[in-house]
Amino acid sequence: MTETWKPKFNPWLVTIIVSVAAFMELLDTSIANVALPHIAGNLGATNDESLWVLTSYLVSNAIILPISGWLVSVFGRKRYFLASVALFTVSSVVCGMAPSLGILLLARVIQGAGGGGLQPMVQAILADSFPPAKRGVAFAVFGITAIVAPAVGPTLGGWITDNYSWRWIFLINLPVGIIAAALIWYVLEDPPFLKRAASIRIDYIGFSLLALGIGSLQVMLDKGQEEAWFDSRFITILAILSAVCLITLVVWELFQKEPIIDVRLFKSSNFTMANIMMFTVGAVLFAGTVLMPQYLQTLMGYSSFMAGLAMSLGAMVLFFEMPLVGQLSTRVPGKYLLLGGWATLAITMYTSTKVLNLGMNFGSAAWLRLIQSLPLPFIFIPATMAAYIGIPREKSNEVAGMVNFMRNIGSGVGTSLVATMLARRAQVHQTMLVSHTSWADPGFREAVQGFAAKLAHVGVLDAQKQALARMYALVQVQSTALAFVDAYWLVAAGATVMIALAILMKKNDPHAGGRVSLH
Repeated sequence: MTETWKPKFNPWLVTIIVSVAAFMELLDTSIANVALPHIAGNLGATNDESLWVLTSYLVSNAIILPISGWLVSVFGRKRYFLASVALFTVSSVVCGMAPSLGILLLARVIQGAGGGGLQPMVQAILADSFPPAKRGVAFAVFGITAIVAPAVGPTLGGWITDNYSWRWIFLINLPVGIIAAALIWYVLEDPPFLKRAASIRIDYIGFSLLALGIGSLQVMLDKGQEEAWFDSRFITILAILSAVCLITLVVWELFQKEPIIDVRLFKSSNFTMANIMMFTVGAVLFAGTVLMPQYLQTLMGYSSFMAGLAMSLGAMVLFFEMPLVGQLSTRVPGKYLLLGGWATLAITMYTSTKVLNLGMNFGSAAWLRLIQSLPLPFIFIPATMAAYIGIPREKSNEVAGMVNFMRNIGSGVGTSLVATMLARRAQVHQTMLVSHTSWADPGFREAVQGFAAKLAHVGVLDAQKQALARMYALVQVQSTALAFVDAYWLVAAGATVMIALAILMKKNDPHAGGRVSLH
C-alpha cells in the first residue's frame, strides 16, 4: 500500500499549489529588510527597536521548524498545513494594520510560527507525492522558492515601500494566502502511511529547552555584532544559555518515546552530512544575498531598488536552471553533483575576490552575481535528496523539518559572520592604509597637494583641509571594499571544506530511486 500510493490529483498540480505558499513565506524572510527605516519612522520607534521586526519573526520561525514533524503527527499534515497558511495570512494582515510597534512585533511572532510550518511541509509533500527516482525535479521547484524568494524580497520590498507604503509588504499576502488555502483544502490529502498519534503527549521539557535554546541562539546571532559579541555580558549569557539548552535537549530527546525532535535520525551518516551541507547552503545563500547589495549601496551609491535589480539576473537564471539540474539528478549520482557544485562555488567566490572593485558598472555587478548563483542548484537539490536516503518514508516530515531548520540557522550564522567580518576587517585594513598616509611620505604629500590645488582652482575654501578630509574618506571606502573581498574569501574557504565532505558521502543510484550503493 505505501509503495503504490499516489496523490489523487496530478503531483505537479500539488507541487505548484504548495510551492506558492512556501514562496509567500520565504519572501517575508527578506522583504521587510529595506522597509525598517520607514517602519521606525511611521511607528515612532528607533532604528534599533525596528530591528526586532526581523528578529521576532526569525526566532519564532526557527523554533517551529524542527518540531513541524511532531506537529504533523498530532494534527495530520493537511490540517497542520492549512492552519499554518491561515495563521500566516491573518497575522500578515495584522502586521500591515499594526498601530504600534508592540502589536507589530506580536503579529510577527505569530506570523513566524505560521510560516515555520510551510517550508518543511512543502518539501515533505513533494517527497511523498513523487517516487524517489523523480524527486530531483520536484525538489528543483521547491529550490526555486527557497533560493529565488529571499533574493527578490529586498527588491520587491524596496519597490513597494518607495511607491506605496511599508504596510503593503504584509497586506499583499492576504489574496495569495486565501487562494492558496482554498486550493490546498481542495487538492491536498494525507498519505495512508502517515499515522496520527493515538494520544497527544506534549514533551514540555523538550519544547522548553528547544524554545529557550533556539531563541537565545537567534537573538545572539542577530544582535552579536551590534553588541560587540563576547565583549557584551548579554551576548555571553545568550551563548551559554543556548549551548546548555541545546546540548541538554539532544540528550533528553534520545530517551523519549515520543520526542518532539527525532535526533536518532542523525545516526544516518548521509542525513548528518546532508544537514551540514544545508547549513552551509543557508550561510552561503544569505551571505551572498547580503554582500552584493550592501556593496552596491554603501560603496557605489546604488538605491535599494537598483541593487536588487543587479541581483535579479542571478535569480532569473536559477529559475530556468533549477529544473534542468533536477532532471540531471535523476541520471547522475548526487555525490558527483555535490562535488561539482561545491568546487564551482569555491572557484566563483575566489573569482569574486579578483573581480570586485569600485570601478565596476551595473552590468559587471549583475554578471558577477550570476556566476555566483550558477553552482547553487547543483548543491541544493542533491543535498536535499541525500537527506532522505535510507530514512523510512513515514519520517519524511521530520526530515523536511530538520533540513529546513539547518538551512534557516545557517542563514543566520552566515549573515552574522559577514556583518562581523565586514566591520572588523574594515578596521584592520583602515589601520594598514592609514600607516601609509604619513605627511612624511613624499608620495602621500604630493597627492594631497595636487588634490588641494585642484580644489583651490574650483574655488573651494581651506583646500588643503578639504583634501585631507577627502583622502581620509577615500581610505575608509577602500578599507571597506577590501573587507568585502575578505568576506568572499571566507565563503570560498567554506565551499572548499564542503568539497571534502562531499567526497565522504555515499554514492546513490539515481535510477533506483536514491538507493545507496556500497561500491
